[in-house]
Amino acid sequence: MSEKARKLFDALDLNGDGQLTRDEVITALRTKGPTLAARGDLPFWGVQDAEASSALFDAADKNGDAVLTFEEFADQVNRKFGW
Repeated sequence: MSEKARKLFDALDLNGDGQLTRDEVITALRTKGPTLAARGDLPFWGVQDAEASSALFDAADKNGDAVLTFEEFADQVNRKFGW
């Protein structure tokens, strides 16, 4: 998996438990998104509203358990962001 996906996952994992919840993704992208984009850790067009962040979460949550593992997350962002 890509190093960029790992950096982004770790930045979004607000409680550091190794999984992402929908709320973590929405909150982290809203609060950290512009900074992550400015550092090159997220495409600028990847900083979106809560609805788009929620859709990204749903697309990545392949098994429907309402949490994202790094593998689920990386698969989605590598494809979506072209990493």
